[in-house]
Amino acid sequence: MPVEYHISPGFLYYSELNLDAKEIREMVENALRSIFKGNKEETIVWAHNLGIGRNLVMTRQLVRGCKKYGYTLMSHHHDWWFDNRWLRWTEFMDSGFKTLRSAANALYEPSDRLRHVAINNRDAQMLSKYFPDRSGWVPNLIEQIPVIDPERLARAHDWLRRKMRIGDSPIWLIPCRLLRRKNVAEALLLARWLRPEAWLVTTGGASSADEEYYSGMLAETARKHHWRLRLGILQSEEGDKPTVHELLGVSEAIMLTSIQEGFGLPFLEATAAGRPLVARALPNVSPDLEKFGFHFPQLYRDVLIDPSLFNWEGELRRQRLLFNNWLQRLPATCRSWVGKPAVLSAGSEGKPVPFSRLTLTAQIEILSKPRERSWELCKQLNPFLGQWREKAADGKLEKTPWPETAGQWLSGESYAERFINVLESTCTDTPPESGAMDLLEDFIRRQLQPGNLFPLLWSKHS
Repeated sequence: MPVEYHISPGFLYYSELNLDAKEIREMVENALRSIFKGNKEETIVWAHNLGIGRNLVMTRQLVRGCKKYGYTLMSHHHDWWFDNRWLRWTEFMDSGFKTLRSAANALYEPSDRLRHVAINNRDAQMLSKYFPDRSGWVPNLIEQIPVIDPERLARAHDWLRRKMRIGDSPIWLIPCRLLRRKNVAEALLLARWLRPEAWLVTTGGASSADEEYYSGMLAETARKHHWRLRLGILQSEEGDKPTVHELLGVSEAIMLTSIQEGFGLPFLEATAAGRPLVARALPNVSPDLEKFGFHFPQLYRDVLIDPSLFNWEGELRRQRLLFNNWLQRLPATCRSWVGKPAVLSAGSEGKPVPFSRLTLTAQIEILSKPRERSWELCKQLNPFLGQWREKAADGKLEKTPWPETAGQWLSGESYAERFINVLESTCTDTPPESGAMDLLEDFIRRQLQPGNLFPLLWSKHS
């Protein structure tokens, strides 16, 4: 298969371009002419993650270009701009998309040349409601990784010990970049409760300027309180550093406490590496994993916190301010669709609330309390944690075997079959003109329900 690279500044994030919409549009149009020139009609255009809205001018021109030149465009969705990324709306308006309808038409134009595929079934079902003959569910492909050579594991183990200078203390690993939605403070709380001897380690560091405050606050507070936390262990340029899979193999346990994921690859990475996983159940990921045949014994919905562990009145005031500021960034038509967050719903009378529904300030307040005090106040609220604590102390946290049924969903063959089914689907009906906007409204209403509201994501300084 021939491969060509076509590079244009017009394909960058809109926020990275100091250009107006007209200049970007011209760049993209010129690039598309170069790409499509001389190609045959069986050319397929694969567009990765357009739904996140990085550059809506580019998206619109790509959709129009494929329609003009007669090529099929596969729009592959991992994440969505309206899923706690409302700063994108300001970018949309700056780039000429002043209404939700114009944004919807750019992303979901009912063209018979446009196909949509989603990596989780919940999103795919929403797409199929409006575009049944031009959308589908195509989960990410991953196969069980062969057992790593013991010598490579030994080298990874030695590298980790030299890097961290921690002797033989156990490692609990979070295989991800340092993003607010990864909810790292919750992983630290659980690690301190369940396995006080362990070091909590993230593989990646902060990946953008927006995440620097979160990363810096965690790192600074961990140093101040001597918490066993190390961030971005693989961020260096060292040539001999191990792979993520090798680090998984030398860790005692893997953690994933995210409040938001599109697919949840670390669930499968932990299984492939044969390590026990402690993870937060996600409503759009857990049902898919169960369908694939995976069962995770240390899966939890939320960690409830006794309100005496933080300043309830201070948190209530803080969340009111953050929430109101966040509301003002939403399109005016969406504000009445927003549910009420957990702390604001509770009001002035403090009651147990999930750790994930608190600001970073309150989360750090809780972590700063003596570990055994917070454990004693919260263990009755979270009875499952007592059993896990005993198992962790004995090295008996349960692992998840790789199920035989996984190949039916996640193998390369399965991926190809699902891809081709969507590609070759016959568009029998013309969607109504309102279809794009109706789809976007349904998506947004779902994401603004109380269960999807997290103060960590309202502001980079929360």
